[in-house]
Amino acid sequence: MFKPQTFIPLSILLTWLGLAISSTWLPLHPNDISLPHLLQPPSAIAWLGYDDLGRSLLDRLILGSRTSFLVAAGVISVSLTLGTVIGMISGWLGGNMDLVIVRIMDIFLAFPSILLAIALSGLLGPGIENVVFALSIIGWVGFARLARAQTLSLKRREHVIAALALGAKVPRILFRHVLPLLMAPLVVEATFGIAGIVIAEAGLSFLGLGVQPPTASWGSMIRDGTRYMLVAPHIVLAPGLALMLVVLSVNLLGDRLRDWLDVKGKQE
Repeated sequence: MFKPQTFIPLSILLTWLGLAISSTWLPLHPNDISLPHLLQPPSAIAWLGYDDLGRSLLDRLILGSRTSFLVAAGVISVSLTLGTVIGMISGWLGGNMDLVIVRIMDIFLAFPSILLAIALSGLLGPGIENVVFALSIIGWVGFARLARAQTLSLKRREHVIAALALGAKVPRILFRHVLPLLMAPLVVEATFGIAGIVIAEAGLSFLGLGVQPPTASWGSMIRDGTRYMLVAPHIVLAPGLALMLVVLSVNLLGDRLRDWLDVKGKQE
């Protein structure tokens, strides 16, 4: 049975996932403007109230969950794949190739990630595809550093040396003998990466560099609601709380997953 500290964040993330997947089939009307409902607070008819254009905040919140989920899934998939391959190649080959790749990673790490994402999004233009590309460009570095450090250690293991002695090809060794041992720390890194990506996507949308109206995004909903915080605070509170709960749940589950995979900690 799940402990409360695991069950609650897991339930929140499953709700986020379920809403993101089912939003396509739900009878939502996130872009319907209703002037009589301008800035109306939550009620029995509209659980989260209406925004400054009379649109249902609940419908837009659900559509915003799909936006954040699509960006997080896309960025993690690209960054994890690219970073793992580059890190394994760098750690395995060593020498000048490793030196060049490490220097490239140092260059990316020299810039604040959010500022680099803002610059890339500004150059590429707004849109969900460009947001995924911009965040993937800066997201692969963490996975590459982790994969490289682990590969440097794993390539000296007895089973890897034995596979080399038996004449196994390097790609086979990397993907059959090294990659499976990398998956545990990479999964933990990916878990924490999801939280950062959700915040980054919301930040870019808040600045107008993410998804564009009328597409719903938690960041753009917060931006639109800042002008009415004194008269209609629910416009900011609804997406803000959703963003906080998702990020907090991801971090809590990441901590639990890291502790569960920490074999040395369990033995001590």
